Amino acid sequence: MTKHIFVTGGVVSSLGKGLTSASVGMLLERRGLRVKMQKLDPYINVDPGTMSPYQHGEVYVLDDGSETDLDLGHYERFTNGPLTRDSNYTTGQIYQTVIEKERRGEFLGQTVQVIPHITNEIKSVIKRLADSETDVVITEIGGTVGDIESLPFLEAIRQFSLDVGKGNCLYIHLTLVPYLKAAAELKTKPTQHSVGQLREIGIQPDVLVCRTERNISREQREKIALFCNVPLEAVIEEKDKDFSIYEVPLSLYEKGLDELIVQRLNLHAHSLELDDWRDLLHRLRNPQHEISIAMVGKYAKHKDAYKSIFESLDHAGMQHYSQVRVVSISSEQVEAEGPERLLSGYDGILVPGGFGERGIAGKIMAIQFARERQIPFLGICLGMQCAAIEIARNVVGLEGADSSEFNKDSPHPVICLLDEQKKITDKGGTMRLGAQTAQLLPDSIASRCYGASVISERHRHRYEFNNAYRAAFSERGVRFTGTSHGGTLVEVFELAGHPWFVAVQFHPEFRSQPTAPHPLFAGFVAAAIQRRTERTESVQEVES
Repeated sequence: MTKHIFVTGGVVSSLGKGLTSASVGMLLERRGLRVKMQKLDPYINVDPGTMSPYQHGEVYVLDDGSETDLDLGHYERFTNGPLTRDSNYTTGQIYQTVIEKERRGEFLGQTVQVIPHITNEIKSVIKRLADSETDVVITEIGGTVGDIESLPFLEAIRQFSLDVGKGNCLYIHLTLVPYLKAAAELKTKPTQHSVGQLREIGIQPDVLVCRTERNISREQREKIALFCNVPLEAVIEEKDKDFSIYEVPLSLYEKGLDELIVQRLNLHAHSLELDDWRDLLHRLRNPQHEISIAMVGKYAKHKDAYKSIFESLDHAGMQHYSQVRVVSISSEQVEAEGPERLLSGYDGILVPGGFGERGIAGKIMAIQFARERQIPFLGICLGMQCAAIEIARNVVGLEGADSSEFNKDSPHPVICLLDEQKKITDKGGTMRLGAQTAQLLPDSIASRCYGASVISERHRHRYEFNNAYRAAFSERGVRFTGTSHGGTLVEVFELAGHPWFVAVQFHPEFRSQPTAPHPLFAGFVAAAIQRRTERTESVQEVES
């Protein structure tokens, strides 16, 4: 029978439930178990696709086109189990489904209530991941214990153990043990209160993972164990990781969490091997190179809006034994102060995705700077579209060239709405989404990076390159090196005569893992290392 692990959080938000869940999944996978991951979010939005990146961070897109929570990015970076639309549900989706059933008359005149109808639906989406090919399902419950929004989900997972048997469920509660400088000591009371709230709901946690800035003494762990009614060995310290999030699995392993789970759930698992993971951390700690990348985006002050891009650059850095220092620069600031002042000295420039007209001028200026100064450049989604606008205006000579997203009256709409989007009015889940295949030209930067002529990448966009301008661009040195199946849509273009200029319509950051860096990010970082090396050698020659 499939076993279930439920991960909840208490005291405060942003404790890292997603990272902890992903780390547990990774440890169990490496013990030979087949794991599936799931996130249940309390907000009423049907999915995060219509939510502001400032509030929610990036929207993580799966192969099947699902727009999901950014924690699913952690799941894919740490584990290998398949993720689908069943891997992320929200309150909005749950209620929408129940209301649709009621409208169809499936409840036969019953009064539809939170218990049992909503909780039954929540339990049903958890059970969808349980099958003969899955040993463990790990379900993370979003929000914080005590939030009114989370109550139906907590009630559902309380009932779940009654349905499948307590021996088939394990509850992990992530909590905070804060350090008070005035008292010069760690305080366990917030954890006691959080567990107390969980027990009032009817859930007794089996394991406590305690986030802390300082080491928790055995005496303090004994106190937590006594007041929270858990064994001492089930009080797991998870100290803040200042160096890298990829330390978390090793930390939990050293505290014995994986062995505790295996024993509690009576799982048949083999021993653990983490040498490759230790090697990754060794590369991070002992780089042979250091490079700097300027990421010019619209949400510069909110790192989570570009979470997967930051991680993908780290993965590429590990592969090349290089420390990648990423500086997030507001595109509006570039527009106000100019690229010369803000972008000089960087080894590479990356322009990521986004929506809307704000900050576009700054992105275009940054791309022009990268093109003219021969700086390695990677443009992603909107970054690719801005590159097309910049080249249209400044290389092809199309005055007033723009995207029809920003200027419907542009005389040269080099970026235009996809044909399939022209009759769509709803915003949620209606873009070109998910995995799409593309053909690559054999003598291109992209094909050399991938080592393949056919690729599959994830998309999230409504606008595309206007094919009416392909010939004009080609005449001025633009190479359309990647197209959709049948050659209809432009997926990749490059610049002849530039050392490394690649613009892609898709989101390569959604396919990168620390143990398998994405080829385009690896190629981009390699080009940045080459530029840094050449500049260093040039300076040394001048000085000598």
